[in-house]
Amino acid sequence: MDYPPPGTALVEELDQKLLIQLRDGRKIIGVLRSFDQFANMVLEHAVERIIVGSLYSDIPLGIYLLRGENLVLMGQVDPGREVPPGLQQVSEAEIRTAIKAEKEEARLKGTMRARMDFLDLE
Repeated sequence: MDYPPPGTALVEELDQKLLIQLRDGRKIIGVLRSFDQFANMVLEHAVERIIVGSLYSDIPLGIYLLRGENLVLMGQVDPGREVPPGLQQVSEAEIRTAIKAEKEEARLKGTMRARMDFLDLE
């Protein structure tokens, strides 16, 4: 079998635009500039893509260092299809407002379920 030497598996991804999902659910997009044997990565022109419903916003991060232990998924970004169809780009302020509204809605749902707990709906 032809396996790459340890610590070199990411060489083919150098200078490529990648989308990386972190353990906490955040999605980071940037150009891979460097990595080490622990999959720690340096991304250039990094942005955090926040998606709420059909809205999204790219928050600029600049040069970003990711610890390998926080990586869940990684893949190259197709330049022609960087934004999934059906999503509308909004400003950072609008996406923050949408996040707050989504959290409030989830909190209200939890409150309503707690009030109706005596009904044993399940």
